[in-house]
Amino acid sequence: MGVLSNIEPNEVFRFFEEICGIPHGSSDTKRISDYLVKFATDRNLRFIQDGSNNVIIFKDGTAGYENSASVMLQGHMDMVCEKDTDCDIDFEHDGLRLVFEDGVISADGTTLGGDDGIAVAFALAILDADDIPHPPLECVFTVDEEIGMLGAAAIDCSPLKSRIMLNLDSEDEGYLLVSCAGGACATCHIPVEYGDVENNLSVVRIAVEGLTGGHSGVEIIKQRANADKQLARLLYNIGRDVPYRLISIQGGLKDNAIPNKAEAYVGIDPEDVDNFVKSAEKNEKILRHEFENTDPELIVKVETDLSDDLGSYNNADDVQNDMYGRTMINRVMTEKSSDIVIRSLMMMPNGIQKMSNDIEGLVQTSLNLGILKTTEDEVTASFSVRSSVQSEKENLIDQLRCVSVSAGGNLDVQGDYPAWEYRHDSPLRDIMVDVFEEQYGRKPVIQALHAGVECGLFAGKLPGLDCVSFGPDMKNIHTSRESMDVASVQRTWRYVLGILERLK
Repeated sequence: MGVLSNIEPNEVFRFFEEICGIPHGSSDTKRISDYLVKFATDRNLRFIQDGSNNVIIFKDGTAGYENSASVMLQGHMDMVCEKDTDCDIDFEHDGLRLVFEDGVISADGTTLGGDDGIAVAFALAILDADDIPHPPLECVFTVDEEIGMLGAAAIDCSPLKSRIMLNLDSEDEGYLLVSCAGGACATCHIPVEYGDVENNLSVVRIAVEGLTGGHSGVEIIKQRANADKQLARLLYNIGRDVPYRLISIQGGLKDNAIPNKAEAYVGIDPEDVDNFVKSAEKNEKILRHEFENTDPELIVKVETDLSDDLGSYNNADDVQNDMYGRTMINRVMTEKSSDIVIRSLMMMPNGIQKMSNDIEGLVQTSLNLGILKTTEDEVTASFSVRSSVQSEKENLIDQLRCVSVSAGGNLDVQGDYPAWEYRHDSPLRDIMVDVFEEQYGRKPVIQALHAGVECGLFAGKLPGLDCVSFGPDMKNIHTSRESMDVASVQRTWRYVLGILERLK
């Protein structure tokens, strides 16, 4: 018996639990895509599965709705895979360990994937039912939304007749999302060179950990600390006190998630190690003071006894232990490369760049340094760039390009997607407001969002598309603390059914 088997609406949570049992992280969507195909095949429903693993499932309208305008139900099938350090889940092979407690669903030590598994579960429950009134349906399940909405960008919309779209990829019940920012993933490539040193250097690991993290669109307004940026700042400030040479630097897993930890390995003259530690402690106090409200668990860790563990640097020939058992290295980044990397990271913009002058409280333009990596010949810094103004997005990308070129490198831009502009005349929005007032006894909040959603891409491909995004309450998405409120799912389910019934 499943963890969610006794929760209503049973059909929704049954499908949700099945989805959670299938690995479906971004870029690993073949199995969940095939699951949807089997669902459609078993029910004799027409479907399309494309080369990207996107799936469209079609169903005729029920009695009395046969000639109604078709409606698209849309969500994405991939999830962000984040977990606690001590969690043994392997996202490529294991399902999630669901937890249901006090009316809330979560996953043990990992993200839950309610974003956007609940949309898939809603659509499957409707497709599976024979007693839910609805117009002809086109249920569109996209892949790789979490890494740049790649599935929505690739999907062929020519088979779709719908010009009414219900997107179930929002996390705040009672909010109707009607506009969002456009965005892109921009990766700075900074070339580096390694060189030998005359005398072996002690290897030290320094890390910024314990940060709150979160979604770089939804929660960028909270101005939480970015581990990648704060680590660069830390190293820059320590470099004023103690000379060192960078070995490697890395942090973050997703460009659209605010990184909650980052680390670097550096080579230091053995006589300077104590001073390095003291400088780190001094700068930790500064960071903890600045971010005491947003990131109260922030901590700077310095490790000087590494037992040859150099993280991403794995050239064993360069590493040895001295007579005191200390890990030593004779090959590090050149002084020039080390300096260029840190200075470039310091100069790269990050966070909120401009607030909207039209909509109070809306972030208009921002970017997030989400992934920092070191390879044999370069350091890469990947940003999620967002703006509801195309020219401002382009300007931010140009700023990153200037920093990259100045460092001797280049900028790679992928997953560029348009903004979803507000429609002043929206019959769908009017119907959804009316149904909401009937069911909830209050008005919904009409919202524009800084985070990117797939509605913008579909609106660009389907002229005249009338679209609203909404969903049940979820908290701390893209983190291992992600949770979904059951009562909110139940109310949202009734709301979806009410909307479909009204779209006759």
